[in-house]
Amino acid sequence: MLPVLVTLLILNAVFNALVWPTFYRRVARDPRAHNEQGRPTRFLVVHTVLIGVALALAAASLIAGIVAATGTWS
Repeated sequence: MLPVLVTLLILNAVFNALVWPTFYRRVARDPRAHNEQGRPTRFLVVHTVLIGVALALAAASLIAGIVAATGTWS
């Protein structure tokens, strides 16, 4: 069961690290991302926060996968 856990945690981290930055670039280029003065709108801010949380969870998932793989937790 441990190898499955380690694999899922690391795959989750890799997937999120690949997908979310690409999504952010698309959101940042969206016309709704900036107002007429060029300032960020709530659309961009909300998506940036959500993407940041997703990447933080990906980092936590990677760390948990490494800890589970090496057995350093117990």
